[in-house]
Amino acid sequence: MKRLIAWVAGAAGGLAAYRAVKWKRHLLQAEPDPGADARAEELKARLQHAREAAADPDVREPAVEPQDVVLPDPAARRAQVHEQGRAALDEMHGEQSP
Repeated sequence: MKRLIAWVAGAAGGLAAYRAVKWKRHLLQAEPDPGADARAEELKARLQHAREAAADPDVREPAVEPQDVVLPDPAARRAQVHEQGRAALDEMHGEQSP
């Protein structure tokens, strides 16, 4: 009985391996999508344009200095976030805020 189970398991494994190889070969022989190549070329052109723009010093935006950044008051920001959250809750519950 053990030999029969081993033989059936081996046959099932062999069949699975055969199907996997056959499927992989089928995928490799499939023709590529002609639209994919056009999209790839468009993306390459856009990337090249972005690289050229980044390399040109006249096109680059000026860097923001750390002292130019104004951080909002944490208490005011917290109040604003809570108000937005309450408004979202009211909207989800179908209530209109006053």
